[in-house]
Amino acid sequence: MKKIKNMSESSFLKLMFVFVGVAFLIAAVCMSDRSQMLSGFWQILSQPCKVTTNYFSVGGFSATFLNMGLVALMIAGLFHVTKTKVNNVSTLAFFLTVGFCTWGIHALNMWFTMLGVVVANLIKKEKWYANVNAMLFTTGVAPVISDLLVRYPHAETIGFNLLGIVLAVAVGVIVGIIVSAGLPHSPNVHKGFNLYSAALPVGMAMFFLNGMLYKVMGVELPGATGDMAVASQSIVNIFCIALFGLCVVFALAMGAGKDYWALLKNRHQVNNVSGTLGNGVLLMNVGVFGLFILGYYNLIGAPFNGVTFGLIFCMLCTCNSGSRPTNVWPIMLGYVAASFVTGWLSSLLGGNFTLAINAQAIVIGLCYANGLSPICDKYGWAYGFVAAMIHYCLVTLVPGLHGGFCLYNGGFTAIFVCIILVPVLEKFCTLKVERLAAKAK
Repeated sequence: MKKIKNMSESSFLKLMFVFVGVAFLIAAVCMSDRSQMLSGFWQILSQPCKVTTNYFSVGGFSATFLNMGLVALMIAGLFHVTKTKVNNVSTLAFFLTVGFCTWGIHALNMWFTMLGVVVANLIKKEKWYANVNAMLFTTGVAPVISDLLVRYPHAETIGFNLLGIVLAVAVGVIVGIIVSAGLPHSPNVHKGFNLYSAALPVGMAMFFLNGMLYKVMGVELPGATGDMAVASQSIVNIFCIALFGLCVVFALAMGAGKDYWALLKNRHQVNNVSGTLGNGVLLMNVGVFGLFILGYYNLIGAPFNGVTFGLIFCMLCTCNSGSRPTNVWPIMLGYVAASFVTGWLSSLLGGNFTLAINAQAIVIGLCYANGLSPICDKYGWAYGFVAAMIHYCLVTLVPGLHGGFCLYNGGFTAIFVCIILVPVLEKFCTLKVERLAAKAK
């Protein structure tokens, strides 16, 4: 353990990615439906996957775990082959991509937009692998790639065709160019208050494509495939408890307990956990934060389908960028409060309230509201609470902009929350550090 603790940040993260990928593959062969694993995997590859598609239903449990494991190992391999210096941004890109492998990304549709980044790098006369993180972020539009490959423009016809492949390549190149160009500018919009920074260029790219490919052309948007009722609370809980529990055990063996406690008590923003506090602290945060997220979804009675399972890892993606239980609980509390308040107001007004705290759309939304945790760090928990309530009110409206093809919907929504809230905070509120300094005098 001492040797692992003292590894470089990049080497340790690559090892962790392989560990996670292998865990998924082991789970795949342990599922009761493993005899249908390969046939189920083909179903995942060959079907449309508009948000929200439940891969537990489309391909089965074993095939879903297989997809997650293969993608995880391919990402780890890509980082290794390109000799990328892996960091906190890479951690975010890895877990976000793997998390979506239960409801939108698979081992086929992820490559087309990644090719677009390669083309962008070649145009700029850079090495083709210059930005692997950007490649992974472009997969946020993977559902539209699948739609082009197997359905577009005829809803009644499902199957791969040459025109679809050509369109997928063309759209992939466009998305890769737009996203790689837009990523450096995104922080200028949200000013560092949204950890899902890539959601802005990805969301805007899909906003444009929704208009061009569907609205203007008069092509009907597809529906989601897979029965959302197909779920397994036991499978999700057993796997997550085992995986995150092992992370905690290994982290404790690395002597990270005391340092992690210091992180939890830290009142300031920590942008890079592994880079500043060490490998053990990051691993401990992966385990504790993962169990924390799992506990929340159990507490609210979330449906444990493929989407919810993937969301646990999507939400976990910010664990190396500063998110931890102590700055995320106000976000969760804000979502719960918003659900109860809006439900009560809706009953008074005679409305048809459907957005209970365990509704699928709200379960998804909370995952990305987590990206607003820097507001808690910089201004205090009460402001994070308010940000979460605003996010709750907006998150179900935004899919209309991108047609339900952008996997980063909640992160895209968080951008709008920042546009609304951050100017108000900067004009009327003092930073938490300033309040603490004034109190100390």
